[in-house]
Amino acid sequence: MVYSSFESLKVWKRASRLAVSVYRALKNSRDYGLKDQMTRAAVSIPSNIAEGYDRGTDKEFIRYLNIAKGSAAELRTQLYIAKEIGEIDQKIMAELVEETKGIG
Repeated sequence: MVYSSFESLKVWKRASRLAVSVYRALKNSRDYGLKDQMTRAAVSIPSNIAEGYDRGTDKEFIRYLNIAKGSAAELRTQLYIAKEIGEIDQKIMAELVEETKGIG
């Protein structure tokens, strides 16, 4: 692998920032079930990138990147739902959706 650690991967950095953004967007949410699902999906993205990278083989890294991509799609779905039920506003939803697409 080209990089010395997962922390140097641009996609991991973006995914980590996305997770922080999701936490911030939902900090006042009282819908604890959806909030929990969304934060878990958001944290899963950089976590799977890191785990796959540190497994040390291209095959495992690709496998975990696909899992991370699935978590990004899961989060994107939850963002649409959160917007529809009034947990986040349109602007924040649109920004976070675009970031999930970029990371994916």
